[in-house]
Amino acid sequence: MRITRANARFQQWQALLGNRTKRQRAKEFIVQGVRPISLAVEFGHPIRAMLYDAERTLSSWARQMLEVSGAEPVALAPDLLRQLGEKDEDVPELVAVAELPEDDLSRIQAGPRFLGAVFDRPNMPGNIGTMARSLDAFGGTGLIVTGHAADPYDPRSVRASTGSLLALPVVRCPSHREVLAWVDGLRAQGVPLTVVGTDEKGDRDISELDLTGPTLLVIGNETTGMSAAWRQSCDVMARIPMAGSASSLNAASAATVTLYEAARQRRAATSGPA
Repeated sequence: MRITRANARFQQWQALLGNRTKRQRAKEFIVQGVRPISLAVEFGHPIRAMLYDAERTLSSWARQMLEVSGAEPVALAPDLLRQLGEKDEDVPELVAVAELPEDDLSRIQAGPRFLGAVFDRPNMPGNIGTMARSLDAFGGTGLIVTGHAADPYDPRSVRASTGSLLALPVVRCPSHREVLAWVDGLRAQGVPLTVVGTDEKGDRDISELDLTGPTLLVIGNETTGMSAAWRQSCDVMARIPMAGSASSLNAASAATVTLYEAARQRRAATSGPA
């Protein structure tokens, strides 16, 4: 297929960039960039259409993505592809139209070394992507977004994750209740999962906690922190010790620090004494 003007199908894809409702109805979202597209294909994320520059000789990478993804190849006029890539000047080689995954907590596998995170009511898509990137970098298993929140599949979130959003399960839940029911189910199966909240007024420094077992970290909203319901539901509330005039960290930064500490402890436990 070749599209040279902004027809109805192009307009449907264009709507996916800024309209959350349209993404939900179509069960599709836009993936931009070499690494995100590569990871989506590598991890078997369903790609419905692969859009490419109709006037360019494609690189070996682009040809491989078109072949391996199994998606419908669609040639676009450069200006149309530039709009979908949200580039001011450059025209991307490829833009992918990916299928929205189901919001099913069973997609997140929890075993003896489980490390997951909850982001409670985030209002900035970029912070969701950054948290997914940190979780992926430090060996995390899945990200859960709860409450009235920004959309993890907003292009700003996908870009901020540099593809990690496609490499690990991301599940949206209406509230803490669904997550706690899932936690109870895992515990009933013998997984000793600990739910660790983070707050500047937490009871213990994060380094004092044992994070080597199955752990679910809870990070609060960028402005108001964790909800009262989550505070009551956590097994322990941890704080990041800080110096200087700052009293708290950006939510995504706090998650990164906490995830690093968990990864550090796990590496130490695996290597054992020198």
